[in-house]
Amino acid sequence: MSELTGEHDTGRTQGPRAHGLHVVQDGSRQAPPLLLIHGSGASGALWAPVVPALARRHHVVRVDLPGCGQSPPVPSYDVPAQADRVAAVLDGLGLRAVAVAGHSSGGYVATALAERRPDLVGSLALIGSGPAPDALLPQPLFLRALLAPPLGPRLWAIRSDAMIRRGIGATAARPVEIPDAVVADLRHGTYRTTRAVLRCGTAYIAERSVPERLAALGVPLLVVFGGADPRWEPSSAHRYGAVPGARVETLPGVGHLAMLEEPAATAALLLGFTAPDGDTPPVRS
Repeated sequence: MSELTGEHDTGRTQGPRAHGLHVVQDGSRQAPPLLLIHGSGASGALWAPVVPALARRHHVVRVDLPGCGQSPPVPSYDVPAQADRVAAVLDGLGLRAVAVAGHSSGGYVATALAERRPDLVGSLALIGSGPAPDALLPQPLFLRALLAPPLGPRLWAIRSDAMIRRGIGATAARPVEIPDAVVADLRHGTYRTTRAVLRCGTAYIAERSVPERLAALGVPLLVVFGGADPRWEPSSAHRYGAVPGARVETLPGVGHLAMLEEPAATAALLLGFTAPDGDTPPVRS
């Protein structure tokens, strides 16, 4: 896989922002498209450990959501507004019936994308996406200090790379290696933006739970939860059983960061879910 290419239809393309969002593409442009959406305050780089396996069978598209990673801030971080920006990227790439995977609150953006633009979404995979606010567990102390006043703004201003790694790793069930690109991307995010993104994600699932939203859509659904997720009650994954045909998988001993804690198992679940029944090429406009 080449690092920065635009000359062939394979390899990695890390081009200019598309519709205001930083976009990275891996794999053959002729392969079935797979969109990866990160969670609150993170960036597309969080998916890096699973991309090589996924790119062997997919045209993998990663976006940095507004105000995250290398994408600039925007006036509103409402989940539907974020979904509209992602839709504009897919429209610009000429993709339809895309397999969409969202991690944590990225699953809410993926769900809103399916609600607002069903023509763009062929299937959904949600990884560690809490179904409703009452499934949220008491957060690790360090994260609470980093993300809430009065300490949050002060800690944010002096945070080191080690503090950023500690904050990310606080939601894992085991020690994990945090990609350097993730740490670098988190340095771009501001305290105010991260708080706004978290508030908007909570508002979206408080208005209507994710299983309730998905039950009305009829989109093929895979739900993956870590059996030791410290952020969301792991048993709440079974609420997605209310979605007709949903496949719910639990990764034993895994926390909130399945793509970092068990990248091989996470990639295998995604590949198994997105495997076509035949040799149907990706649908493009």
